[in-house]
Amino acid sequence: MRIFLFVLLVGAMAVGKGSSQSTTPPAGHVVTEAEYERWKTELSNWGRWGKDDEIGALNLITPAKRRQAAALVKDGDSVSLAHDIDTVKAVDNPYPYEHKMLAIGRDSLAVNYHGIAHSHLDSLAHINANGVFYNGYTPDEATVMKEGHAKNSIHNLKNGIFTRGVLIDIPRLKGVPYLEPGTPIYVEDLEAWEKQAGVKVGPGDALFVRAGVWARRKAEGPWLRGRSTGGRSAGLDPSVIPWLKQRDVAVMGSDHPQYVSPSNLPGAIHDFALIYLGVHLFDNLDLEALSEAAAAHNRWEFLLTAAPLPIRGGTGSPLNPIATF
Repeated sequence: MRIFLFVLLVGAMAVGKGSSQSTTPPAGHVVTEAEYERWKTELSNWGRWGKDDEIGALNLITPAKRRQAAALVKDGDSVSLAHDIDTVKAVDNPYPYEHKMLAIGRDSLAVNYHGIAHSHLDSLAHINANGVFYNGYTPDEATVMKEGHAKNSIHNLKNGIFTRGVLIDIPRLKGVPYLEPGTPIYVEDLEAWEKQAGVKVGPGDALFVRAGVWARRKAEGPWLRGRSTGGRSAGLDPSVIPWLKQRDVAVMGSDHPQYVSPSNLPGAIHDFALIYLGVHLFDNLDLEALSEAAAAHNRWEFLLTAAPLPIRGGTGSPLNPIATF
């Protein structure tokens, strides 16, 4: 009987271990609202680079960091991180690109790019808390609606982003093609990948976390994602926030807007990064080709280059980031 019970126990443990996409938070991973509020002060980068700073953690991309990133190019192979423009309306694409041919050699393009469909870069003028943006910038709404943002806009990134990129591929870590909607990603997952891949995220890096959104969409079709009622997204759990501050990530991207939903703190990672850490965010990247390229090279670090449109007063920009190995 004792042997039989022991076998049952071991079997139960094995099943639990093999359940790679459990949505039950491990002990100590539930972030309370009070804790989240405290982090807004304890983990804030406001004032770190001066009271007039408008680029936040991009200050961590120093000339030395750029030289280090350039040295990562060994083979000269490059891959796009952008999803093709999507002109088809769907439950996860309520505002598709509008592409029109005006003549045989002329066309126009229009897009409402924020949201969960289109690859873009959020500026630090995108998200606010009660009217206050990164580093205490508090604009007048009427003025912004007429003239755009006087501070924190995407125009500050006119010279582009050039740094070391690191891919953390969570589906590959778990041996699945993609994460199921609602699957949280914890610090333990990030560090397990670092150990497996032999790479460590550090100051000034561009961190990319793959959840496999586009692989699942291709296999299963569109589904409701994001903050809309009923939306479900696999992504970074709020408990990851202190880790991001500790590692001094300069810029971050994923195949959706970063966060896990549903959550008791909707959009926590996305909003905290922009407002309090000053970390610009690449949203809705297509990381499938990057995942395959990194695996082929057996290298999970690369040169990341990205150049947003120089929009004065803009809250972000569509763009096409490039990884070069």
